[in-house]
Amino acid sequence: MEHEENNETIGMNLYQGVRGHAVKILNRIDRTDAYLDKLLDIEIKNSNLSGPDKSLLYEIVHGVTRWLGRIDWILNGFYKGQFSKCIPNIKNAMRVALYQILFLDKVPDYAAVNEAVDFVKKLQGQKPADLTNAVLRNIIRSKDSIRYPDPNEDVIAYLSAYYSHPTWLVKRWVNRYGKEDAEKFLIANNNKPSLTLHVNNLVTTVDEMKQLLNSVELKYSDGKYLPDFIRMANLSNITDWEYFHKGYFSVQDESTGLPIKLLDVKPEMRVLDLCAAPGGKTALIAGVMKNSGEIVALDRFDSRLKVLQKNLDRLKVSNVKTITIDANEYKDDTGFDRVLVDAPCSGLGTLTKKPDIKWKRDLSDIRNIVNIQYELLKSGAAQLKPGGSLVYSTCTIEPEENFEIINKFLTENSNFRLVNAGNFLPIEVVAENGTVQTLPHIHSIDGSFAAKLEKS
Repeated sequence: MEHEENNETIGMNLYQGVRGHAVKILNRIDRTDAYLDKLLDIEIKNSNLSGPDKSLLYEIVHGVTRWLGRIDWILNGFYKGQFSKCIPNIKNAMRVALYQILFLDKVPDYAAVNEAVDFVKKLQGQKPADLTNAVLRNIIRSKDSIRYPDPNEDVIAYLSAYYSHPTWLVKRWVNRYGKEDAEKFLIANNNKPSLTLHVNNLVTTVDEMKQLLNSVELKYSDGKYLPDFIRMANLSNITDWEYFHKGYFSVQDESTGLPIKLLDVKPEMRVLDLCAAPGGKTALIAGVMKNSGEIVALDRFDSRLKVLQKNLDRLKVSNVKTITIDANEYKDDTGFDRVLVDAPCSGLGTLTKKPDIKWKRDLSDIRNIVNIQYELLKSGAAQLKPGGSLVYSTCTIEPEENFEIINKFLTENSNFRLVNAGNFLPIEVVAENGTVQTLPHIHSIDGSFAAKLEKS
């Protein structure tokens, strides 16, 4: 282990090229609580990689993380000894090579192996390099006859290894959705993410935005449920485009627009956004209000509100007042017409875009966050004027964080009622209980939840 740490201090020039950068990021993910996207952003900014190499780095790091369960299952079977005890440099060099062997057609198998072997030799010496070579070549020879757990004997173990999700989640979802639907859900989580734009009506129109996309020959289709979203045909570095900087659009999943539509804000209203940063939904609300009235946006951290403000400035939003405060301590005597509680959550509806979340969460995370969510809902409800309404939303699909919280609140607060989301949104995204519930394999957008409560 010391060898690896020393190498890091010698300088990161050892981690050269796309695969070197990939191993470096994967080592950090293994060792820290840092999120994949943050590490990837920093690495790409500080590297001198070309455009195509940046795309390949993104593809490899996301791909290894997405398919880590299957990759490690295979490596465990071919590695003599305990693969999990392996030095991070060797472990992640093998994972990167195996991801390319299994999932990328652009790279010939032998090239992926040679790169991994050269890398390990440079950082760890000849013996580990020989081991890496033997394991990977062995896998290539038997690539078409790899054995997974038998689904007839242990369906959870099979789904977990083959579709690369932790066992506790697979068990939960099979119990909830049944084997067939759970399998479809796992498959959808492993799909490559789509790129969706929200058109900013403070600056442009959907038609003008489409003309601009046509002018640079970017292919797209309409959003599935909301007319102001545009789904791009391919992932691209669209945030480098001048029209992004001019505030014509944001990159946002269509699911983020559903709670805003449900909130049903009108110009001149007074609106509270309780957990506002980084400001994606705040900007959507401002767009519906046409920059009139007032939005009060709260966050505990000043640094997060700075990011929010930067985002709002880019989008030409001018009716937002930001306050750095713990939402549970915020008091306002005037009251609000609308309150959005976009609660912090386990994020388990967003695994297509954030594959590292499934490896970072466990059951205790859900149990711990539920109390925070409930307190935020109560705080938001306390700020409503009589006759006003509140929307509680998350980007998770777990009942404890969603309908169970709403149910508990309604039991304890008889002056609130649940409003049917079907009055505001397409019926396809509304569950039987009248709340918004989306799932990637059914709706082709992130998994999300939203409920509307009205104060009598």
